[in-house]
Amino acid sequence: MRLKKLLALALFPNLLFIKSVYAHCPLCTAGAAVAAGGAAWLGISKAAIGIFIGAFAVSTGWWASNLLKRKYIPFQKPLLILFSFAATIIPLMPLMESIYPVYISWAGDYGSLLNRTYILNLFLAGSILGGFIVCVTPWLSKKITELRNGKMLPYQGIMLTFALLVILSVAVELIL
Repeated sequence: MRLKKLLALALFPNLLFIKSVYAHCPLCTAGAAVAAGGAAWLGISKAAIGIFIGAFAVSTGWWASNLLKRKYIPFQKPLLILFSFAATIIPLMPLMESIYPVYISWAGDYGSLLNRTYILNLFLAGSILGGFIVCVTPWLSKKITELRNGKMLPYQGIMLTFALLVILSVAVELIL
């Protein structure tokens, strides 16, 4: 017992010099994957599942790009994020096929650009929305921190990300 106390006291000063981490992490990535799996198990629509899978794909790409310490090519981070998104979403699209007709009749004769029926892949649209939320959340978290005079809530980034993903997926579920 005494050895554990001495070891804790020896390590404690190091804790004072740890920098804050504001990055996408394995916890975010695993959380998004678990949420998507839970949604599929519960019978949630493919658009809502797409939201979580898209968030998972972008978060994985962001996390992988942060692991690389050296920049090898221009636009390395966005390209890795896009590659991760494409490598995750494209193979799943045949399994998650869910089309939804959208009729737009704003102007012109039927068949013109603003007056025709478009087919929307709900899984792909949800994936894009989920990926967008993951990309916007760090900026939004930074703005919240600025509004709170530099104070962050514990797990602010992951709480904000999951709250926005859940709100969007519930809205999509209720609308569709």
